[in-house]
Amino acid sequence: MTYSARLTNCYFGEWEIYIVIEGHSDDWPLHSFGRTSPTPTLAERTAALAGLGYQAVDGAAWEWIEMDSDDTDTVEFRGSFEVRSIGEVL
Repeated sequence: MTYSARLTNCYFGEWEIYIVIEGHSDDWPLHSFGRTSPTPTLAERTAALAGLGYQAVDGAAWEWIEMDSDDTDTVEFRGSFEVRSIGEVL
């Protein structure tokens, strides 16, 4: 089974990565990087995912979107990435 990992700098402005698990929105696995900048590196994201018990799906690539509500608001970014539980064979 695959899941969507999301890296975001919204809510409190600090970078965090979480795993979207349908039906369990109150208990998603979450790792906070505890900072607003710089953006977590690929190595940091990979280590955070492993700490949560997840790894990249073969061929997965980060996809980024920019979220803003109007021209004057601070821009927030969110990255999405397909993952699976470590050790799970697809």
